[in-house]
Amino acid sequence: MPVDELISSLCATVVDYPKPGIVFKDLTPVFAGGAAFKAVVDALVRPFRGSFDAVAGVEARGFLLAAAAAYATDTGVVTVRKAGKLPREVISEDYSLEYGTATLELHSADLAPGTLVLILDDVLATGGTLGATARLFERCGVEVTGIGVVLEIGDLNGRAALDGHRIHSLLNL
Repeated sequence: MPVDELISSLCATVVDYPKPGIVFKDLTPVFAGGAAFKAVVDALVRPFRGSFDAVAGVEARGFLLAAAAAYATDTGVVTVRKAGKLPREVISEDYSLEYGTATLELHSADLAPGTLVLILDDVLATGGTLGATARLFERCGVEVTGIGVVLEIGDLNGRAALDGHRIHSLLNL
């Protein structure tokens, strides 16, 4: 079965979560099946293979994808966390999302300037989270070679916040 159909068949839809008016696409059932998870990780990495030194995952579901992708490609993995979760020196980036504002942080010394990084996350909605993530790496001199997501919600026009970045999504809604 093609990966987009596999994702569609397993993804759960939760209405009014985390607040009224939001339709949340829960990909955890996709990750729970070994064959489905492997197919998703392989499909995310395929167009970028050979173009990155490390994979970055955005808290929290991006951690799952990035760790699996890094393992599958023999590269390192870096975590981009919500504010206050990292113990060493960090840089921070504030951003807006569809239901509020937030801050992401990155250990400033985890990747050397010039390192090539692939950013992975579960969903591209407004682009706030992934845009902030890309800016964090760029501020450290790290080159973002691509952004991969499992699901893209096209009506929210998240690609506009990621102008200039190569984006690969497995399923577009």
